[in-house]
Amino acid sequence: MEPKRNHLVDTISGFLVPIHKEGYPFIAIFAVVTIILMAISDVLGWTGVVLTLWCIYFFRDPERFTPQEGNLIVSPADGILQMRTQIVPPAELGLGSEPLERVSVFMNVFNCHVNRTPVAGKVSHMYYIPGKFINASLDKASEENERQLMTVETPGGQSIGVVQIAGLVARRIVTTVKIGQQLLAGERFGLIRFGSRVDVYLPKGSTCKVLVGQTIVGGETVLAELPAVKKAKPTAANAE
Repeated sequence: MEPKRNHLVDTISGFLVPIHKEGYPFIAIFAVVTIILMAISDVLGWTGVVLTLWCIYFFRDPERFTPQEGNLIVSPADGILQMRTQIVPPAELGLGSEPLERVSVFMNVFNCHVNRTPVAGKVSHMYYIPGKFINASLDKASEENERQLMTVETPGGQSIGVVQIAGLVARRIVTTVKIGQQLLAGERFGLIRFGSRVDVYLPKGSTCKVLVGQTIVGGETVLAELPAVKKAKPTAANAE
């Protein structure tokens, strides 16, 4: 017989998700400040409690269930699909000089900020560019803000560019992978602190599956389907 479930416990446990290790120092700082504020004023103290709870919520790192079909590109971030545009990718990604479709996911300060790999493959390029901290929702943030660029090459030889972009409040991009590392689709590769954006450059021929304004779930929402990989025709030599 199936054990009886406590729905209240299930509901509460649903909010008790793991915290990313990058968040612990910030949570500790918020907690200490809250204790000091409590000694000064109840109003200030409770304000600190609310902000500390928000900080814990911000650094949540929930499990995600990523589609494992090899032809799918999943979102690397939670947020809103802010824009789709055709643009020449940054040279540092090694994706060529022709325009590719770029989809941009904007994360506000209430979204989960853990970033996940959009496809399974090998990290072929990585490049860090220091820059400004203007509003990440602006298109020019892709060229002016601090950003970390990464290219993942699939087993079929298709390359997907991912760019983490710092925002108005974000002051540090964290990336935990290196060139040559093999990644699974949906695997964590970093995060951006306190509001930001992630751009994804789709290979030519990909079919985008999302709309501007759509709410996106990192590691789960399918952004696009990769084009079919053309197989080489057998030659007379290897046909024998």
